[in-house]
Amino acid sequence: MKLTLSTTCLRWARERACMSLSELAVKMNIPEEKLQAWETVGEISLAQADKLAQVTHTPIGYLFLPEPPNEQLPVKDFRTVGTESISRFSTELLDTVNDALRRQNWYRDYAESNGAAALAYVGSLRLSDDVEEAVAHIHNFIAWDSAARAQAASWEKALTQQIDDFESAGILVMRNGVVGNNTARPLEVSEFRGFALSDSFAPLIFINNKDAKAAQMFTLAHELVHLFLGISGVSNLNQTFAPNDRTEQFCNKVAAELLVPLSALQTQWHSVQNAPNAVKQLGNHFKVSSLVILRRLRDADILTSSDFQQQYAEALTQNSGRQTSGGGGDFYRTLRTRLGRRFASAVVESALEGTTLYRDAYSLLGVSNAEHIRRLALEVEAIP
Repeated sequence: MKLTLSTTCLRWARERACMSLSELAVKMNIPEEKLQAWETVGEISLAQADKLAQVTHTPIGYLFLPEPPNEQLPVKDFRTVGTESISRFSTELLDTVNDALRRQNWYRDYAESNGAAALAYVGSLRLSDDVEEAVAHIHNFIAWDSAARAQAASWEKALTQQIDDFESAGILVMRNGVVGNNTARPLEVSEFRGFALSDSFAPLIFINNKDAKAAQMFTLAHELVHLFLGISGVSNLNQTFAPNDRTEQFCNKVAAELLVPLSALQTQWHSVQNAPNAVKQLGNHFKVSSLVILRRLRDADILTSSDFQQQYAEALTQNSGRQTSGGGGDFYRTLRTRLGRRFASAVVESALEGTTLYRDAYSLLGVSNAEHIRRLALEVEAIP
């Protein structure tokens, strides 16, 4: 069956997926000339249109529109390059945010139907609050112990323990380096590092698991402050200083004080200041990146402005491209990390109790059969 679709929409679908003509031709397994003809004339078969939609991750209905839709991220976009806002986003980011919103909506209904109370700390801070007072306020609700992190055997264990504390306080924390379970669709750290979805019953933090563990710790703290402000949004956090946006500036300042309290930093500095790798030692102690340590050394007036700028520029270069694999290992343990223990446990328990249909649970969890749910239940300790 031949169709004549908008050439603008056909080209838009390819560009939306950030693919060149040659790249899409390879994925479609067709000559590049044929693809060019589609985008010039618009004549395409229904089967080819369906495959194009699948390959470019485009809702097929969009291909039948006379003009491409004006897509926007469903939450505020705090991402910048330098001082400029970013207007474009990948299908990977869009699908990840939409998946998180879908899961958040389910969990909100689940929490309310089970008599959960609204979380008082969501939206309890204001941008005008003093940073140290904001940190003290957060400590009233969230277990946050820099000394305990220092004792953790590894960066991953420190991060996992902090996430466990967040989830114990009612926050859904999801970490993933791909869209869903699709390893062919990686999430780029250069595009975003995390986002927060504010909600009094289902506050959610998503962390790009492709990022280095030290950077993930700062993202976790930064997005936590977003929840306390009650402000949803996507962040890229290329630096620990936000040049323009007031919200990002506040979140970064509070996150820095949460992770590396100035009083604790000054104490540690006295014992390492003469070491050639003092910044690295401090980073290992607080389980944060060298960028955060340098920022705090400048905040404490331990580094001069010129020394800070030089060392910060060097650290930026060293940290660029430093990422984790974001996957591998046991499937169910990886799935627990991707979904978060709180969310996964809730869906599994609801399915086992018969409150949620298995087909809905499969979709929410990204699995395909009852055996997957049973195995995941063991991983999240939803059943004995």
